[in-house]
Amino acid sequence: MMTPQSSMQQDNILDQASSWLARGHCVALATVISTWGSSPRPVGSQLAINNTKSFVGSVSGGCIEGSVIETALAVMQSGKPSILKFSVSNELAWEVGLACGGTIEVYVERIE
Repeated sequence: MMTPQSSMQQDNILDQASSWLARGHCVALATVISTWGSSPRPVGSQLAINNTKSFVGSVSGGCIEGSVIETALAVMQSGKPSILKFSVSNELAWEVGLACGGTIEVYVERIE
């Protein structure tokens, strides 16, 4: 059974994001906002990404994170948040690690 990231883990993610910002990096935060069925991480799980592609945390456990990181880089450039949806109906389901069923939605936003 998957459990949400502990508040200590989330604090570490946010602390790292804050540290990157203080050093002048662009930073995006990805948050799992909904799941259905079998999903790699629970709602509330987070991944912080900076403009050098460094990241901390997790929103999946598989290849979803690669797609989330690429979207985060675009969000950092545009400033426009994005919602990503991965599911078994998606042609990329096997590639992103949802072959056992399930849906996950991830909200990606630039933080300042």
